[in-house]
Amino acid sequence: MSGLVRTLQKVLIICGLAVLLVGCSNLADVSYNPWKQVNLPTDEALVDVAFTDDPQHGWVVGSRATLFETMDGGKSWQPYELELGEEKESFTSVSFVGQEGWVVGRPSILLHTEDGGEHWTRIALSEKLPGSPYSITALGDDEAEMTTDVGAIYRTDDRGQTWHALVQDAVGVVRNISRSPQGDYIAVSARGNFYSTWHPGDESWQPHQRNSSRRLQNMGYGEDDRRWLIARGGQIQFSASDEPEDWDEVIYPEPGTSWGLLDVAYRTPEEIWVSGGSANLLVSFDGGETWEKDRKVEDVPSNFYKIVFLNAEKGFILGDRGVLLRYEPPTETAAKEA
Repeated sequence: MSGLVRTLQKVLIICGLAVLLVGCSNLADVSYNPWKQVNLPTDEALVDVAFTDDPQHGWVVGSRATLFETMDGGKSWQPYELELGEEKESFTSVSFVGQEGWVVGRPSILLHTEDGGEHWTRIALSEKLPGSPYSITALGDDEAEMTTDVGAIYRTDDRGQTWHALVQDAVGVVRNISRSPQGDYIAVSARGNFYSTWHPGDESWQPHQRNSSRRLQNMGYGEDDRRWLIARGGQIQFSASDEPEDWDEVIYPEPGTSWGLLDVAYRTPEEIWVSGGSANLLVSFDGGETWEKDRKVEDVPSNFYKIVFLNAEKGFILGDRGVLLRYEPPTETAAKEA
């Protein structure tokens, strides 16, 4: 009998812990799901999206030379085939200013267009380039900035024919690099054990130790250059000042869970979306004070790697297996029903 009692006690303890954990992660549902899945005919991971000066005309890039074009604001996408030879490069970034656009990717590819993508030209990159192209930012008038996956930063003002280095030394293999609208950069090391910052005019990156025992997952810039970081275990922090090591208290948007968070994006100064693995999607409407969960997308078979808001009315979530979600602002009817 005593053995049965002990077994029952263990079962009750386990059930109690399960109830506690469920209760801790029981965030309120969003009143309206603004994200609609768009079907793209590919199984590749999608990694970046950009639009020309025509709000209906945009491009999505992804692994294994995946390139899609939309002419209706992102409601539908058509594959765009490029002759790149037998090697299947993985595109990592796309950027436009007006009709001038750029695409970069691994192991070493750079594409340029001056007509919105009707014609793409491949530009040769030096074999001495440190690392592989990671990101590209179109600046207009034949200008762009490019980073590599070891933290090199280059700038061109002649359509990519020549590039000059903005930093003297690379920072080392990185997990990710983000650029602010003012041209600052922040990079997370490959293992997530430290991060580095760079300000225009600096000769080199400035390293910074992480401020907790949790390894860093991602970092970037939000409203007014406010920095954010994601650490393992579902942690988020926002910068407290302009000092690169000054951070507010740790936030757990979904306490009691171990969801892996992957990206942060601001739709407005107060509305912040956070994406993660297994179609996890959270939102705060008060600048990160409280959080809600979008459970209407939980059945989407994908990790949500990246969120991009081109403006307050146009946004996309990119995932693996060709998954793309498009933001649809609540209509007046939907807002009343919510």
